[in-house]
Amino acid sequence: MRAELAKLSFEPGVAKPDPLLVVDGVTRAFGGLVAVHVEHLEIERGAITALIGPNGAGKSTLFNVVSGFDRADSGSWTFDGAPVTGRSAHRVARRGLVRTFQLTKTLSRLSVLENMLLAANGQRGERLGLALLPPVWLRQEREIKRRADELLDRFRLSRMRDEYAGTLSGGQRKLLEMARALMVRPTMVMLDEPMAGVNPALTQSLLSHITDLRDEGMTVCFVEHDMDVVMGISDWVVCMAEGEVVAEGPPHAVAKNPAVIDAYLGKQHDEPGTEPDHE
Repeated sequence: MRAELAKLSFEPGVAKPDPLLVVDGVTRAFGGLVAVHVEHLEIERGAITALIGPNGAGKSTLFNVVSGFDRADSGSWTFDGAPVTGRSAHRVARRGLVRTFQLTKTLSRLSVLENMLLAANGQRGERLGLALLPPVWLRQEREIKRRADELLDRFRLSRMRDEYAGTLSGGQRKLLEMARALMVRPTMVMLDEPMAGVNPALTQSLLSHITDLRDEGMTVCFVEHDMDVVMGISDWVVCMAEGEVVAEGPPHAVAKNPAVIDAYLGKQHDEPGTEPDHE
């Protein structure tokens, strides 16, 4: 995958060989502040794409918009060739695009297993008429529980299966949220700072899970500030600054891109004749 992407021009908005998510002319403003102004962005199918940029660059807002948790002021986007502009979050998830949050959204007074079961979509027993006919939904419920247990085992949360989600550590909640996202069998997962507040041991576990998802054919896009993480697992990196995409490319190319350096350090950082302030 990296070899194929490396053949592209490293320009903002570059067309990808097989894009899964395509964003066109999307803007989102809060009062007089334009948080997002993305002219064109494509996320490659089956790749790990990192979305980087300084605080306030618009990364999480872009996530919120395309995943249906916020509304754009203008623009459109498609997922797997189908328009999903303006669709609600649950409808976007049904299409196969799910996301996690920087601040985990576990239901603390439900068990770990119950958190998992709630994420499964299309449950027949949720319909009033069918709820009165157990033979209609019992088999599906057993299948959903089986999948939930498989995912809990995969993410090493089986021993916490019947514990309240509120008793989990911050890192374990990140694992639970990722596992819960997979209950809907998504085509693409968007992870908002999955490593934030996670201890080093669980960080390595999360990294391994992310690369495993890519290796299984899933598309992953994640926001991250730790450049070691970005450089270590990304196939492609997109840098945002002041709401716009200012650079794209493979990790090694983006790390040396002047626009990326300017975004993090400021445009005056390397201009000749600029003297540091020693006061």
